[in-house]
Amino acid sequence: MKSDRWRWACAVSAVMTAMWWAAPAARAGTVTECTIDKFCYCVDADLKPAIDKEVALVRSLIAAQRKQNKAIGYLSIPLSSGEGSYFPLNVKIAATVKEAVENRFGPKDVWMLNPAAPDIGLPDHASGADYMLLWTRVLEGDAGEGADFDFVYFTGRRDFAGYFGLHGHGDLAKLSAYYDGLLKTELNLKSVDRTAFRNYYGLRASVAFSRGSHDEWNIVRAINAKRRTADSGILKQLGVFFDGRDAAPGLFEDQAAAGYAAPCQSLPPAGGQ
Repeated sequence: MKSDRWRWACAVSAVMTAMWWAAPAARAGTVTECTIDKFCYCVDADLKPAIDKEVALVRSLIAAQRKQNKAIGYLSIPLSSGEGSYFPLNVKIAATVKEAVENRFGPKDVWMLNPAAPDIGLPDHASGADYMLLWTRVLEGDAGEGADFDFVYFTGRRDFAGYFGLHGHGDLAKLSAYYDGLLKTELNLKSVDRTAFRNYYGLRASVAFSRGSHDEWNIVRAINAKRRTADSGILKQLGVFFDGRDAAPGLFEDQAAAGYAAPCQSLPPAGGQ
């Protein structure tokens, strides 16, 4: 039992792994945009109307589910390609995790907001910071207290393992074989190194290695801090799950390293370094 608690604490502590992400350099047309809970992002100024439109769309989707008396959850999951991760596959995994969580609690009683849903999105050139401004505003709500949500589910390695059918025996070999099979239908997978794919999905596929998810962890932390200020506030906090288990209070009250949350840096002078 003690060993189980230690493994669980180590797994969740990975979410708070000390990483430092440099503030993005300002580009032509970018502005620093901050939210009600003071999360700031360097975003494309031309995309601000599209972001506002998507925020309104997502809130309407949530409202429709609320009318059915459902508890509303938010799914935090790594999506971007990089270091062996493959975006089209992550989109499929996100849909599977959403379904699994809804089935766990009952699809008549719970609805999970999946950021990878095909009916939600920004123009193709949108950056991670643009998307995080969108999702931060959705999570915070009008008062910064996450009024639209009841819980947040942070995806971990066991969630990914479930998708691939990994059972703790020869998992990396199975992932290599999965890559070979997927390559037959996903030609763009050639851009992802086979060994990097195996190592990412076998060893690192988790919100602990996602810039956006780090920001989402901190957003949820800020929301719960606001909720605790009222009488009986602790009882009003958002539920927080990581890798299928509820997170201990001391863990989800801690801050993670920032991901995309950073203001634009000034461009260096012409000819500067």
